[in-house]
This record gives sequence, structure tokens and C-alpha cells, in this order.
Amino acid sequence: MNDDKIIGILGGMGPEATADLFLKIIKATKVQKDQDHFRVVIDSNPKIPDRTHAILYGGESPVKYMVDTGKNLEKMGAEILLMPCNTAHYFIEEVQNELSVPILNVLEESYRYVKKVFSDVKKIGLLATTGTIQTRLYEKYFYDIEMIYPNETTQERKVMKAIYGENGIKSGNTGKEVAELLISAANELIEQGADLIIAGCTEIPLALKQSHISTPLLDPMTIAAKVVTEN
Repeated sequence: MNDDKIIGILGGMGPEATADLFLKIIKATKVQKDQDHFRVVIDSNPKIPDRTHAILYGGESPVKYMVDTGKNLEKMGAEILLMPCNTAHYFIEEVQNELSVPILNVLEESYRYVKKVFSDVKKIGLLATTGTIQTRLYEKYFYDIEMIYPNETTQERKVMKAIYGENGIKSGNTGKEVAELLISAANELIEQGADLIIAGCTEIPLALKQSHISTPLLDPMTIAAKVVTEN
């Protein structure tokens, strides 16, 4: 492990998910004192346009903003970047082409983790934004595992409501009401045969916990924190 490595978080997508990733990096690092931790530089830029809106409705592209934020992190000495937003990985190649520092591909690392730890999984249930689902972003990496998704009604009235709703996670709410929406959506996928649930939006693990459901719950950002601190 290179404990002199400087980790950069290309954040703000959203701010609480950014803070959560930083905490996950801290928890994943094996230390005995402050000085054993990695130096982490964070640019939490909530002005980056919404990724789902850009993908589904032709909204302003987030790429320029993500590139500018990445370049800020490069100037601060970051040697590897993490993006605490699953949907943002739709744009990862465009952003990476403009940067000299590598971006850790969280979806790719999640696939490797599943194949190593859950090698017998046949069907994965994905809870994510509609942008991530409609682009089949996870299927690009989980090409040999069946992915199942909430139906349209559940996606809009439960998953997206939990994330983007007036009292949703992006509004700062991670309590019982939001958790119940996500638990219900997850249980529908489990009833359809999901062996594993992926929390494929960085806001989801802020409310949905392993204790809430009967099948394993995978948080890609926990995997990312583990990878970046161990390699």
C-alpha cells in the first residue's frame, strides 16, 4: 500500500454522498494514528449539472464541470480520482480523456468484487437512478450476470421519489419514510429472484442499510474505498 498517495474526490454529486465516501475511505484505511491516513483532497462541486437530467432529457452536460473539477484536484496533487456518483460514470470516458490522473471506475471494481465474493450470484437487483437504468450502465460491466430492475411505477414512485422527492435524500432526508420506499423497492426485486441488491446510486446507502433486507446489499462506494486504500 502506498500511504503517500493523494486521493482526490470529484464530488458534489451530491454533497452528502461525497462526505459519505470520505468517511468510507477513513474507515477502510488500516491505521494506528492520524499520520497513517491518506491525504485526501475534495472538490465538492454541487454546481455540476444533474447527470440523470442530462441523459434523459437533454439537459446541460455535466462533462465540462466534471473536467474542471478534476483539473482542480490534479492541481492539488491528487494521484487518483473517485466520483461518488454512479450515474456520472456514464460520462467517465469523456472526462478521463481530458485528465492526466486516472479515475477509479467504481462500476468495474464492483463487478470484480462480485465475481470474487459472490461468484454464485445469478441475478442482481439494481436500485439506481432512471438515468443509470435506462442507459443499462451496469450491464456494460456486469455483462455475464442477469440484472433486474424495478418496474416503471416502483422506479418513479419509490426509488426516484426516495432520491429526488420533495422529502428525498437529495433534500437532506434519510429517515424512516425514505428508507421504507427503498426497502419496498428492494423487496420487490428479491421477490423476483434477486440474489444480491446493488445500491447503484450513492444516495441510496445513506438510507437503505443491510439490516433492512434479507439478501446481501452491495454499496459500490464501500468497494471503491477499499480498493483505493489497499492498492
